[in-house]
Amino acid sequence: MTEISVTLPEKQYQVKIDRGLLAQVGTLVAEQWSPRKIALVSDDNVAPLYQERVATSLTEAGFTVHCYDFPAGEASKSLTVLADLAREMAKDAFNRDDGVIALGGGVTGDLAGFLAASYMRGISLIQIPTSLLAQVDSSVGGKTAVDLDTIKNIIGVFYEPDLVIVDPDTLKTLTQRDLVEGYGEIVKTAALKGGEFWQLIETINSPADIMAHSPELSARSIQYKANVVMADETESGQRQLLNFGHTIGHAVEALADGGLRHGEAVSIGMIALMQIFEDAGRAEAGITAQIKARSEAVGLPTTSPLLTSTKVLDKVKNDKKNRHGHLNLVSLKAIGEPEITSVPSDEIASFLKLPTRDAE
Repeated sequence: MTEISVTLPEKQYQVKIDRGLLAQVGTLVAEQWSPRKIALVSDDNVAPLYQERVATSLTEAGFTVHCYDFPAGEASKSLTVLADLAREMAKDAFNRDDGVIALGGGVTGDLAGFLAASYMRGISLIQIPTSLLAQVDSSVGGKTAVDLDTIKNIIGVFYEPDLVIVDPDTLKTLTQRDLVEGYGEIVKTAALKGGEFWQLIETINSPADIMAHSPELSARSIQYKANVVMADETESGQRQLLNFGHTIGHAVEALADGGLRHGEAVSIGMIALMQIFEDAGRAEAGITAQIKARSEAVGLPTTSPLLTSTKVLDKVKNDKKNRHGHLNLVSLKAIGEPEITSVPSDEIASFLKLPTRDAE
């Protein structure tokens, strides 16, 4: 088993990574929590696969388990669904001594995490991510949120879990598209880190390779993110590096209205941004092609017709990372050499070469 420690000023927790850990959930949770009532939250795709198995393991370990599920998809990451889940917990008499376990992908982790953070002003939380995207990214670092209309993650808080359990065997039930989507975040992290991590990425040439190396890919991604988070928990400084690919990526993802997955949009966003920086002589020649090649090797999209939409500019300007009239853009000078460039909001269209309505 690989164990990664996340140590913050007011919180310390472990990320445990190993095949077959789902069968040990009851034991692992009992090592962390005293007997209590647990809200086991999943979407209606994951619930039939794993919820009963996990609930049984928890029950055998002395916990009282209430299973809740919600419709799968980004649309459920809303205040409405959050209220529905809180209402069910209140009906089942959950109190501050109880806990929430998020069992599922990124939407579940964000939604159930915010549920734990807000129910009775905060109760205990454990993350059990079952998708590659959630395992390598969203389950670690404490970001919890819901969307508002088409604005992603605009309402939320930083709320760290007590434990994260990563079982790579859960990836076997993913569709190939869902598996590959998560790899978009891995390419992002490897490009930021460089070195041996990027060398590993250069050997991944198919979805089968992703599966074969998933424990190491998860461990390397989580360790990098943990190091960044420990240095900057609330994204006031270097944690912004993790937004590489997200500024343009989030805009394209929102405009796709469900047609693009998050990791796919990050892939598109990374490559679009790096081409701009490379063309301007602010990045090593050929770096965009390097990142594009590693994305295309597993079937990730690397461009989108939505990049030519005038609506991209509106989405970018409304990005929640827009601070004090400036937007911080994360790029790479070379693989393993990230930097942050602050651009005034009124210059962002020309800097990113985004189409404007005046150009129509």
